[in-house]
Order: sequence, then structure tokens, then C-alpha cells
Amino acid sequence: MRHGDKNNNLSRTASHRKALLSNLACQLFHHKKIVTTLAKAKALRPYVEPLITKAKENTTHQRRIVFSYLQDKEAIKELFDVISPKIASRPGGYTRVIKLGKRAGDNAEIGMIELVDYNEIYGKGVEDKEQAAAKKTRRAGSRKKATAVKEPAPVEEAATEKTEAAPIEKAVTPESPEAQEEPLK
Repeated sequence: MRHGDKNNNLSRTASHRKALLSNLACQLFHHKKIVTTLAKAKALRPYVEPLITKAKENTTHQRRIVFSYLQDKEAIKELFDVISPKIASRPGGYTRVIKLGKRAGDNAEIGMIELVDYNEIYGKGVEDKEQAAAKKTRRAGSRKKATAVKEPAPVEEAATEKTEAAPIEKAVTPESPEAQEEPLK
């Protein structure tokens, strides 16, 4: 019975699972986001979050603890020197998992796991800047458009009345009945 066993085994042995999560974590720290299966991304989140929390305290002891999980000096440098200062004020929730759909070959669910503070496309800071710019342009733009649209409207109506008043001449085409001549006797 597996009562209360919450971790996802990912159909791997313990050593294989440990190596997989270690490699995924190293790649996440190098690239700031990775695309993998949704199950692996969800299994990686509880593995990575405590490591990032440990990296906030930049001591030799914490570096050695994190190194025991990752065994990658470059990833440790990136985590402690680049990532941890940027997320120092965040109390938790350092990663985000986004569903991307299904893979074409085997229909596996694909997801992207990324570090929250390292996105340039969306997020709280990006949305605030866009909303401020959008609000300013909407207000100024609507006043200018309202005055510009009201004046030329009567001129366009007068032009359409002139074109409607002109008589339309009937064009004679080979298919029309007027174009057909009476047959010769």
C-alpha cells in the first residue's frame, strides 16, 4: 500500500529519479526555464524550491548542502551568485509551471518550468508598465479621435449624395436582350 506517499516516482528507480531531478535542476539554473513533460516539471518544483531557499543564505555550509544535491559547480555558482540576490526578497514560490499542450509524437503533456523572476514577457512588473502606457494613450487618443472624426463626417455624406443623384446608364453587353438581333429570314 502507498498511503501518504506523495512523491511522483516517474516510473524510475530511486537513483535514476535522483539523477534525473539533479540534471533538470542544473539545467533550470543555467537556462532559467526548461521545457519538459508536465509530470517531470511538477516533480522538479518541490526538489528545486528548498535548494533556492538554502541559496539565500550564502555560506560555505549551505553551498556544500546544495552541492550534495546537484554535483555541478557551474550551477552552484549561478544559483548563489546570480539567482539568489534577485530572489532575496521573495518569501517562496520561486518557480512556475505552465502547461504547453501535448507532444506530437506520443501525446505526452508538455510543460515549461521557469524561475518566476526571470521572465520578460509577462509578470507583475511587466503588466504594470504596459497598463500605465495603455491608460495614457487611451485617454489622449480618444479625445483626438473624437474631434477628428466629427468634422469630416458631413463632407463624406455630401459626396455620397452627389454620386447617388447621377443617373446610371444601362450598359449593353452581348448577353443582354437589347444586344440580340432578330434572326435573318
